[in-house]
Amino acid sequence: MYNNDGILIKGNRDGINTTIYMNKFACFEDMLKMLLKKLSKGKHFYKGTTLILKLDLNLINKKELEIIKNALLTEIQIKDIVLEDIEKEVEKVQEKETRVFSGVYEGKTKFIRKTIRGGQSISYQGNIVIIGDINSGAEIYADGNVIVLGVIKGKVSAGTNGNTKAVIVAFLLQPEILKIANVFAMSPDDVEKPTYPELARIKDGAIIVEPYLPKKYIY
Repeated sequence: MYNNDGILIKGNRDGINTTIYMNKFACFEDMLKMLLKKLSKGKHFYKGTTLILKLDLNLINKKELEIIKNALLTEIQIKDIVLEDIEKEVEKVQEKETRVFSGVYEGKTKFIRKTIRGGQSISYQGNIVIIGDINSGAEIYADGNVIVLGVIKGKVSAGTNGNTKAVIVAFLLQPEILKIANVFAMSPDDVEKPTYPELARIKDGAIIVEPYLPKKYIY
């Protein structure tokens, strides 16, 4: 997920892809502060993973690189850092694919008829359906799908057993972090949130979010 603050964070099977566009920052210190702020939101999820760091090495020196690495290893507890050089922004804006949601994979399901408050954590070895909201600071873990008849503002992990076909659906998707199998995604800041239901799933190794558009009845 991307916003215009100069840092792009995506998760895939290889780890956390973090792209930094140095030309959007007034100085190195501003960039480092923003980087740690964004990654701190998912510190619990990112601990022990590999971070792939992409930036223009012509705009940063060796000492600054060491500062970044030390900060990520100690404060975010990243296991390993892979450095990649980029010369210019290569991220392309693609049209969002329209997909008709035809249902979820069946299996044992836990129904929760309440809002999950901040600080609460729920795990289940199957699907989780929540009739209520997931507040900021709450955490949900499901081996299967997570369906929320409300707003997601906390952290949600579906397919925790490695199920890449798991989906996350909500009336409003405004999460701190989404995770499906081993793929991460963060909600972009400072963008207009849609007012229609959305579905998150894995496509081409990354989490995409698209409108939930059920088939309409024909009379």
